Amino acid sequence: MAFDNLTERLGGVFKRLRSKGKLNEQDVRNAMREVRLALLEADVNYKVAKDFTNNVAEKCIGEKVMESLTPAQMVIKIVRDELTALMGSEQARLKFAKKIPTIIMMCGLQGSGKTTHAAKLAKHLKSKGNRPLLVACDIYRPAAIEQLKVLGEQIQVPVFEQGTQKPEKTAVEAVKMARDYGHDFVILDTAGRLHIDTELMEELSRINKAVEIDNILLVIDSMVGQDSVNVAKAFNDILEIDGVILTKLDGDTRGGAALSVKAVTGKPILFAGVGEKLDDLDEFHPDRMASRILGMGDMLSFIEKVESEIDEKEALKTAKKLQENKFDMEDLLSQFEQIKKMGSIKSLISMIPGMDKQVREEDIDERAMLRTEAIIKSMTKKERAKPDILNASRRRRIAAGAGVTVEEVNKLVKQYEQMKKMFRQMNNSKGGKRRFGGFNLPPMM
Repeated sequence: MAFDNLTERLGGVFKRLRSKGKLNEQDVRNAMREVRLALLEADVNYKVAKDFTNNVAEKCIGEKVMESLTPAQMVIKIVRDELTALMGSEQARLKFAKKIPTIIMMCGLQGSGKTTHAAKLAKHLKSKGNRPLLVACDIYRPAAIEQLKVLGEQIQVPVFEQGTQKPEKTAVEAVKMARDYGHDFVILDTAGRLHIDTELMEELSRINKAVEIDNILLVIDSMVGQDSVNVAKAFNDILEIDGVILTKLDGDTRGGAALSVKAVTGKPILFAGVGEKLDDLDEFHPDRMASRILGMGDMLSFIEKVESEIDEKEALKTAKKLQENKFDMEDLLSQFEQIKKMGSIKSLISMIPGMDKQVREEDIDERAMLRTEAIIKSMTKKERAKPDILNASRRRRIAAGAGVTVEEVNKLVKQYEQMKKMFRQMNNSKGGKRRFGGFNLPPMM
């Protein structure tokens, strides 16, 4: 995940501060020097890193911090507040048009993920109850129009395309169609180039004038680091963008773009791409991201993911089965399917405070859940309902069907039995039923 190295470095700095009973000015300055180096290693803009640590040092070197009973905690709070301010203080949102449709123009360089994120944004808006329309305005890149049509089909959002006619004309016709058919959002997927040039900017300007864009969103690749911030500045100087979509924030990136782009351009990050699936687009919350960078987790985002993906009726049904000790392998399979909807295990763990320290990255095997699913799906309905009938020959058949070893089947059955025993003990204990009430527990996590 992005920021892993930065989180580790900052954690080391704050650990040393906590080991001191009281802080003096030199302690703070030494700590800020290490913080600045950590930010620079994360590919944060030099001026941004320097201004940030100067601001933090200025606020830390004061009576309230130095005389505080927990000075290290006060420093961490100041760093968190400054990180939040650096990324925009408050969550930025799309601007809505006075009358429908709201028009969004996606722009950026080739390879930044414009087309994919146009579809991701459309799916996100659709999940909020909107009726988006995707528009193919990239007439240069081979198969760009076809790619958008395929993505539109996957998310069940219509795609308007008029072949290779001028993009501004296609945009005008698309807006007219949107008004006629009640689409409240129009998302224009425009062309990109390998570098910023006059021809690209003139085309984007023509589209902007032809349909009066409400939101110009720049898609930038966070893996590029400082170069992506320079791209954002160049686009903003010419086009006056409204916000940024930062892609690949789940990858092995140092995260400098997220910390630099607002300070350099003055424009907020609205969304972050956090995976390859079309569901993997998150609204960007500066305060929550600051907490995650400092290893404090992000429980609000975790809760929102659970609420959006977990079926409430299924949750109550599962809770009742747990209370009555009737939870079987079929229910376990259903739980795995619900967990998968929420994203990767690694991303979920990063949201829970302290979990990243308890669970090492090498211990996270994303494929383990797939193997477990394969084992359960290789069972008959009777075997799923009554796992105690799984004798040696049945287990060999299941292992062969799932493409795993008999030992892995035995391990799953043993874990299942231990889990059932634990639930039985909790039910029998005083107040056990109250602990289960309505909570959709993800077993065997």
